[in-house]
Amino acid sequence: MKRGNSSRVLEEDSVVSYDYSTSIGALILSLVFLLGVPGNLFIIWSILARTRKRSVTTILILNLACADGFLMTLTIFFIIYLAKQTWIFGSFMCKSVFYLCNANMYASIFMITLMSVHRMVAVLFPRKLYLITRKVVTRVILCMWLLVMVISIPSLVFRELETEIDNTTGPRLVCAPNHTLPTHVRFQYALETVSGFIIPYAIIITCYVLTLKRLRQTQFKRMVRSEKLILAIVITFGVFWLPYHVINMVQVAAEWYAEDSPTREKLDKIHQSCRAVTSAFAFISSCANPVLYTFAGKSYIKKNGFAFMAKLFEGTSSSSSASSETAAKQNVLNTVGQINDDSLITAS
Repeated sequence: MKRGNSSRVLEEDSVVSYDYSTSIGALILSLVFLLGVPGNLFIIWSILARTRKRSVTTILILNLACADGFLMTLTIFFIIYLAKQTWIFGSFMCKSVFYLCNANMYASIFMITLMSVHRMVAVLFPRKLYLITRKVVTRVILCMWLLVMVISIPSLVFRELETEIDNTTGPRLVCAPNHTLPTHVRFQYALETVSGFIIPYAIIITCYVLTLKRLRQTQFKRMVRSEKLILAIVITFGVFWLPYHVINMVQVAAEWYAEDSPTREKLDKIHQSCRAVTSAFAFISSCANPVLYTFAGKSYIKKNGFAFMAKLFEGTSSSSSASSETAAKQNVLNTVGQINDDSLITAS
């Protein structure tokens, strides 16, 4: 197979060059679309129309649902692309769809990171929690959306509509990366993995280690609903996005070898054949959150019907406040205990 209509150095095969992986990818994305779009719309409706008490966590969940919901609507383009194995939407949409997809990927993980940081502050520094008002959170979220729009620019620049010549089906249009140098490949995919996975997850893990350590030191030893829910979201995102970023690193590693190297050939084969499946698999995380919320709020379903999601988020707000208050009380007790110990030492 070879590429025509271009003098640039391009990857040998596109994401639609492998019939088996494109079929699996299209199937996964179809299921994701059917679950993810109505699921995330239901979350948005529940928060905006039914939730009376919107905590910081609820605002973050709302923005996460918006990012995930928008990402889910984009899957229809990829389903058609994988099913037809040709891009029919033109050059502008080729760049725009991949750019928006990348931006919402960043938005999802950054939102989960903000949730984890907020929980850590609530437990470790409860008396400072009053500083994190909804106004402050709104400003942080706006800055976050601005940041994701900027760091997603490489997916806009390094994407082009190209003609691929297939020996069996003839020429077809593919929306493919157009890296002209190996350094461009390394830059784009390393940036995606480092800023969209490694750094956020390092922050998230640090936050949870510190949070759980403090909770075990207090009398409030059980994890409240909000901790469990956010932890489930974090684990789900990691499980579904890890294969995608592993393939990114495989592609980056391939660029360090000479073009005629057997190792380069093996690595190229791996990332080219797995890209469609791992990309589709990553989308599952965005439709999994509504399922997690449903399981977390199942105790409300019988009593509240379609309003169960709103009750869940109100309950999350209450449990967050409870853990913060308990941590604050424990801090006071620790301070008093320390003062008493100092007094006894002085007296002796």
